[in-house]
Amino acid sequence: MVQAYNFLAAWQLFPEKCSYEQGHTPKSGHCTIESIRNGTALRISTNWVTQLNEAFYTSFACVPDEGLHEFENKEVAQFIRTVIPDSSNLVVELLVNGQVKLTATHSILPNGYLRVTQEGFTDTGKRFTNVEVYHKQMSVLPYASSISGVAIRPTKEGVIRHQALTAMEEQTNMQLDQIRQQIELLARQAQEIVKRKELSLMIYEAKLNFRPVIGHVYHLYQKQDDSYILSMVSPKEWGGNGPFRQFVASARLLADHTWLEI
Repeated sequence: MVQAYNFLAAWQLFPEKCSYEQGHTPKSGHCTIESIRNGTALRISTNWVTQLNEAFYTSFACVPDEGLHEFENKEVAQFIRTVIPDSSNLVVELLVNGQVKLTATHSILPNGYLRVTQEGFTDTGKRFTNVEVYHKQMSVLPYASSISGVAIRPTKEGVIRHQALTAMEEQTNMQLDQIRQQIELLARQAQEIVKRKELSLMIYEAKLNFRPVIGHVYHLYQKQDDSYILSMVSPKEWGGNGPFRQFVASARLLADHTWLEI
């Protein structure tokens, strides 16, 4: 079960990255893969909503020991076999009359996404391939979502879960956006304070031949000996840097005695 660790998560569907040859086309969906039975088995659950606003839910258990086990829903398949060949792939096979009816290969992509490739046969014997792509959710949901095409049934519970999940995601995303904006604002304010502090230290270490007045603008220059001097004369009034090596900044003295570069 150690190799299954990468799959144990709640996953959210990327509808625009999916392709379907069979079954319902979803507009949203969620998949959860969790460990059960003290780590000896997995439960793969699915909840999604189609383009026609029909909600579907499916859930089944599997034991990744490469052996045949009875499948929970006999209407879908008689046996299930699960194999984890490596840390990036999990393969589930559903069998009817000794033949594989559906193979769902779960693959962890280099970018961290989960791709589920379903290969199977319709009731008329036609082969089909469906491909789904998911991204990992931040929190683990109480159910899973992968359109693995097994034990599919529309339920009111599925509608309720999806509507609640959608509302939860919208609200939490909005709150996270607000917090992120606040953090970005605080970061900008902190940078401004650090910048004011550095400029203020530079000015207070410079030569002062007068007493600065709060609210007035003064000009900082670097002298030929690399020391600094604060002047009331701007570079424009000097017609350049004046007798100094270079102009550094113009700043206004604030009420808290810090200097704001302008």
